[in-house]
Amino acid sequence: MKTLNSVAMVLLIVGGLNWGLVGLFNFNLVTFLFGMTGFLTNLVYVLVGISAVYVALVVLPKK
Repeated sequence: MKTLNSVAMVLLIVGGLNWGLVGLFNFNLVTFLFGMTGFLTNLVYVLVGISAVYVALVVLPKK
């Protein structure tokens, strides 16, 4: 369970940093790395979203 928490937190941080880059510099790191409309790009966005829900419902209530 601790590993899942760590992976979720890392994905959440990566997603937050990506949105910060988009807001500040109009640079999307995910599309830069995986392509504009590729399957991997969508997968990363879905995983970040799932991680956010997981952290909000499972990790944060324990603190």
